[in-house]
Amino acid sequence: MIATSPYPRQPEAPRWQAEMAAAVRTPEDLVASLALPEELLPAARAASEVFPLRVPRAWLERMARSDVSDPLLRQVLPAAGELAEQAGFSGDPLAEAAARRAPGLLQKYRGRALLVTTGACAVHCRYCFRREYPYADDAGDRLDEALGEIAADASLEEVILSGGDPLSLSNARLGALTERLGRIAHVRRLRVHTRTPIVLPARVDEGLLAWLAALPWPAVVVLHANHPAEIAPEVAAACARLRASGVTLLNQSVLLRGVNDDATVLAELSRALFAVGVLPYYLHALDPVRGAGHFALPDERARQIAGELAATLPGYLVPRLVREVAEAAAKVVLPPLLPNPGVGSRGDAAGGC
Repeated sequence: MIATSPYPRQPEAPRWQAEMAAAVRTPEDLVASLALPEELLPAARAASEVFPLRVPRAWLERMARSDVSDPLLRQVLPAAGELAEQAGFSGDPLAEAAARRAPGLLQKYRGRALLVTTGACAVHCRYCFRREYPYADDAGDRLDEALGEIAADASLEEVILSGGDPLSLSNARLGALTERLGRIAHVRRLRVHTRTPIVLPARVDEGLLAWLAALPWPAVVVLHANHPAEIAPEVAAACARLRASGVTLLNQSVLLRGVNDDATVLAELSRALFAVGVLPYYLHALDPVRGAGHFALPDERARQIAGELAATLPGYLVPRLVREVAEAAAKVVLPPLLPNPGVGSRGDAAGGC
């Protein structure tokens, strides 16, 4: 006779949660996994003490081994440049403390508000503008206050789920949150800002798709990819599943020295995104957060890159180069510096492309 346990079997964790738990978290593991020079370790250890390292192994697999200049690696490798003080760079570069209406609720622009749903992310990007965000201040059961603020302000017609990364939350928690938002009549749109489908495409599971498909409003999912090497086949499949759920897919990138500061690379990214059903939306000038100064480019160079991109691609594939300025009424557009007319720059006789 086979004995049976008196305790109910615990359900297995979803694959994406298991992958998050198995992420690389130490410089030693990162260096060993990619056969990188051990000379990187002292600086990487020091920088990861300030801002922890976290890299999903699915993302690691897209990196070139033994290549310290790999553009995906550079986004996540703790480096000595993070420890250098740089004038104009701070822990709260966008003055989000001043935009805080309630625990976890920020309002920067008219008509929309942002919910910091979690401090967790699938990956820790070294240029993250919320490296020093006080997530502990939003901890605990503080959601009632934020939702109360949204419900009391009829001018708020769009809610943005951010973090951290909102897709670090379980499908059940996401559903509970949007069920409560759905009771607020003046909320008409939902936006989700996430990098997780790019770095951990297994997150786009059936439960997430069911949540998206059941939302009572039009939803926009804004992804975050910076380099064409990020658009792997499994990412393409995840994007196809997201599109099938009925959401609009956009992408925002950050312009990063040594990663994508090249119009040819960015043009290829736009083509790769469009091929998987994602429209380029923003190309952000780096937010001046402490620890990320080594990624910064001068505005003139950024505008030159944007101009080269505009001269290369049709307008719908050209993201707007913008900077977020604390307390400004909207993002500030940095106008492209177009290259001088030359071969291939003639206008379309039918009226422009």
